[in-house]
Amino acid sequence: MQKRKLGKSGLEVSAIGLGCMGMSHGYGPASDKKEMISLIHKAIDRGVTFFDTAEVYGPYVNEELVGEALAPFKEKVVIATKFGIQMANGKQVLDSKPEQIRQAVEGSLKRLKVDTIDLYYQHRVDPNVPIEEVAGVVQDLIKEGKIKHWGLSEAGVETIRRAHTVHPVTAIQSEYSMMWRSPEEELMPILEELGIGFVPFSPLGKGFLTGKVDKNVTFGSDDFRSIVPRFKPENIEANQVLVNLIKEIAAEKDTTPAQIALAWVLHQKPWIVPIPGTRKLERLEENIDAVDIELTTKELNDLNDSLAKIEILGERYPDEYANRVGK
Repeated sequence: MQKRKLGKSGLEVSAIGLGCMGMSHGYGPASDKKEMISLIHKAIDRGVTFFDTAEVYGPYVNEELVGEALAPFKEKVVIATKFGIQMANGKQVLDSKPEQIRQAVEGSLKRLKVDTIDLYYQHRVDPNVPIEEVAGVVQDLIKEGKIKHWGLSEAGVETIRRAHTVHPVTAIQSEYSMMWRSPEEELMPILEELGIGFVPFSPLGKGFLTGKVDKNVTFGSDDFRSIVPRFKPENIEANQVLVNLIKEIAAEKDTTPAQIALAWVLHQKPWIVPIPGTRKLERLEENIDAVDIELTTKELNDLNDSLAKIEILGERYPDEYANRVGK
C-alpha cells in the first residue's frame, strides 16, 4: 500500500483509508460486530492504516466498534473521529461549545481505547460558537496530549482560514467525487495554499459510481439515501450517463467502475486520501487495488473534458442537512 502525507502536517497514512460509518450507521441495519471487526483486520492486513469514525455514528456504537477492532494495532494505525453533533429527541443538533468538546473528547478516548486521538474533526461548523473559540479548545487538547491533529468537516473556506490561523489544520473532510466536484472551485485551492490535506468521503458517490444502482433500487427508511434528492428514481436514471462513461473507461483499462472513480480522485492531488466505506471484503479489496491504477495526463484530461459536459441532477443533501455545510 502506498502512503500519503496529509498536507504539511507530517501525518502519514495509507493512500486509501476506510470509512467505518456504514458498518453501523446510515446505510441500513448495523452489520454483525464480529464480522466488521474481521473486515477491519483484513484492511490492516492489506496495508490500510487510516480509519474514520465519529461520535454521532450510532451514536457511539461505531466508535466502540472501531476501538475494539483497532485495540491490538494502536501503534500501527491512524484513527480519525469527530465531535460537534449531538442527538436530541432523535434529531442531530450542532454543539461545539467548549464544555461539550471537552466532554466529547473524553468519551471518544474511552470508546476508542486510546490515550490520544490521532485526528479530531469538528463534524460540522457550529454557527453559535466562533471557530476561533473551537480552535482554542482544540489547541489546549493538543497541549494536554489528548489529540495530535485536528480538522474540519464540510467547512467553508473563510472558516478554514480563520481556524488555521489559531492552530494549523491538518485535514479537511468533505464530499468529493466525479459526481460532486464543487471542492475544486474554492476548497482545494485554499488547502493547497495552506498545506492542508483533503480527505474525501463518498468518493464513490454513496455507491452510485460503482454502477450497481439503478432506478429500480429501493432504500429502507434507515438508509440515508432514502431522503437524498440525488437518489430519486428520475435522478438516478438521468445520472446514468456518468456511470456509462466510467464503465467505458473501466472496460478499456480492464478494471471496475469503482476503481476508476477512486483512481480519478487519487490522481487529482498527492495530498488527497479518500475514505470509501464498505461492509464487504470483495469491495474492500477492489477499492484498495484502485491505488495501483495509472491514469495518464491525457486520459485524465479527456476524462475531465467529458465530465464537464455532464450535468448531475439532484442535490446531495436534503434541505435540513444542506444548510449545515460550507459555513
